[in-house]
Amino acid sequence: MRGRGAQAVERRSRSDVDVEVPPRRAAATVASGAWLLRGNDDRLAVYALVEGGVHRWTETVVGSGRWSGPDFFSVDGLTDLTVVQGANRYVHFIGRREKRQSGGVPKVDVVYAVQYQSGRTLGEWRSLGNPFRDQRDAVALGVPTAAVDGQGTVHIFVSGGAGGVMLRRESKSGAWEAWKDLRGGEVAGGLAASATSAGFVELLAPGRRSVMRWVQMEQAGELRRAQDLMPAPAPGSAALLEAVPGVFTAYWTEQTGTGVYAQRPGEWAFPMGGAPGAGPHAMLRAIVDGYDCTVLAHQGRTGTAVFGLCGAGAEASGMWWTDTGVTCTGAPALALDGRGRVVMATVASDRTVLVSRQCREPGLVLSDWDRLPGC
Repeated sequence: MRGRGAQAVERRSRSDVDVEVPPRRAAATVASGAWLLRGNDDRLAVYALVEGGVHRWTETVVGSGRWSGPDFFSVDGLTDLTVVQGANRYVHFIGRREKRQSGGVPKVDVVYAVQYQSGRTLGEWRSLGNPFRDQRDAVALGVPTAAVDGQGTVHIFVSGGAGGVMLRRESKSGAWEAWKDLRGGEVAGGLAASATSAGFVELLAPGRRSVMRWVQMEQAGELRRAQDLMPAPAPGSAALLEAVPGVFTAYWTEQTGTGVYAQRPGEWAFPMGGAPGAGPHAMLRAIVDGYDCTVLAHQGRTGTAVFGLCGAGAEASGMWWTDTGVTCTGAPALALDGRGRVVMATVASDRTVLVSRQCREPGLVLSDWDRLPGC
């Protein structure tokens, strides 16, 4: 199962793809969440935050490695973007928007749009407001995160202001409910949310000494506070994966620099090694050499994209880490393509977007890197 390393970087544009490239914009910035996703027709798409909006690249044919785009979707003032997907593979875009007003005080709100089909346009961006009325609290609004439950209901979470976590979600009729205070203590890092294969949402909110946790116990039910996880992770590093059916494993970077840790509810945290840098971990489950495996990726301590591999649910047995050697900006993204191969995307140090795909070799070996069109 051991990953044997990526080959040398090859930065090239696909000259054999006829694409219409829009006017060049500021270089790409990594979005939060799963910004490399497989659509409802099994084609992959890459989403990146750029000046004035969002860029999207879409595979021209399932698993082909050929890409169209970038398509540009305008939304002014977007400072952060989170991309999530539900079981129906609709792609949901949640952004933190900041607009300057007279007097120099910015107006901050959460904006939302949805893409229903691969390669099609996004729906209209709409404002979901700001849960904090006090101007200082409103400006301190954190980066939103989101998850989609088994009923297709989008749950959006934000922190900021005086502390705690705020939730806004769709109602059964499709309208948006009012912001709800989930309470909790001060949040000291980025939120992480996901839904199990059964459709139950779970939320992690790292604090100063522990990780606050909320879980959904029934379909369309309320999120309830559960037992905290210990110890607290490095800010912004927590992530969730259903490595064991029906149970989330939390992964994070340990604060004192001893590497990646994993923990399931009711169990002790166990070390997985590695030398992660700042930021979250991308993760997925994949079949490698006939084994059900967990794959993690992050920006390493030296600034390069690193991935690791272990048996699913068997993190305590050890994880094999491989450094790609490619310097990246922010966290890489992972996905399975329509042929079941692991694909990694990263924003390079020059802010171009690179994509690499699993080779037909034993272990987890990645191909040379392709630069996406228009970068």
